[in-house]
Amino acid sequence: MLIAANIIIVYLLNFDDQFNDVPNLNALPTAIERKKIMIEIKHVTKVYGGTHKAVDNISLTIPTGEIIGFIGPNGAGKTTTIKMITGVLNPDEGEILINGKNIVTQPLEAKKEFGIVPDNADIFLRLKGIEYLNFMADIYEVDSATRKQRIAQLAKTFEMENALNDKILSYSHGMRQKIVIMGVLISDPNVWILDEPMTGLDPQSSYSLKQMMKEHAAKGNTVFFSTHVLEVAEKLCDKVAIINAGSIIFFGTLEELQHNHPNCDSLESLFLEVISHA
Repeated sequence: MLIAANIIIVYLLNFDDQFNDVPNLNALPTAIERKKIMIEIKHVTKVYGGTHKAVDNISLTIPTGEIIGFIGPNGAGKTTTIKMITGVLNPDEGEILINGKNIVTQPLEAKKEFGIVPDNADIFLRLKGIEYLNFMADIYEVDSATRKQRIAQLAKTFEMENALNDKILSYSHGMRQKIVIMGVLISDPNVWILDEPMTGLDPQSSYSLKQMMKEHAAKGNTVFFSTHVLEVAEKLCDKVAIINAGSIIFFGTLEELQHNHPNCDSLESLFLEVISHA
């Protein structure tokens, strides 16, 4: 089953001061120390065509319990980064760990930790919606009772109850996006990796997904998503990572970003300011 999981993920994405003189202060750990690290990107580079660095020596440390927004202009390296995180592409330099498991040397173990919603929802078009959901549940070994409960719950949340027996080929773009999201969430993975997940969703479904992202993080899990809708990132994210020309030019909270640019009053204006000076 894990080999099948590996295949499906590939398919989806291809379409420090020290105080040594003080013996023991019994100090509380910092927030990052208290949280388990779920995604760790260490000095990762990806080169295309021998010369073009699509991703250039980036590092990110993403803990549990947070929603991280991944933003940047078109062609900045977002999709390449997501493909490396999920094991579709191998980095030319550096390493990526998912809950301590190396995505290159321990791919099956690492891929058990996450679910991926790709930016292209045109998948398995000849399957019925319910067949696709059961297929995904089989891959991730979701038992019969649990899958039945989750399918019913997700179908209600995304208003898909009356469409599950129709072929995905007949779905609108928004409905295809919903069925892909449902297929990921049916296994309730620790880490959600979502590439432009709101694209094509109606307002109610978009709202429901955002609430689910908040609830998932509140339970101590991790959500990492890319978006071009900066208003969504501003309202939803604990931190944002801004990538431009293959390099991470900011990673932190909006408050930290605004502190560096006090004349900007929104993530949109902050983003444009940071990009213009990169």
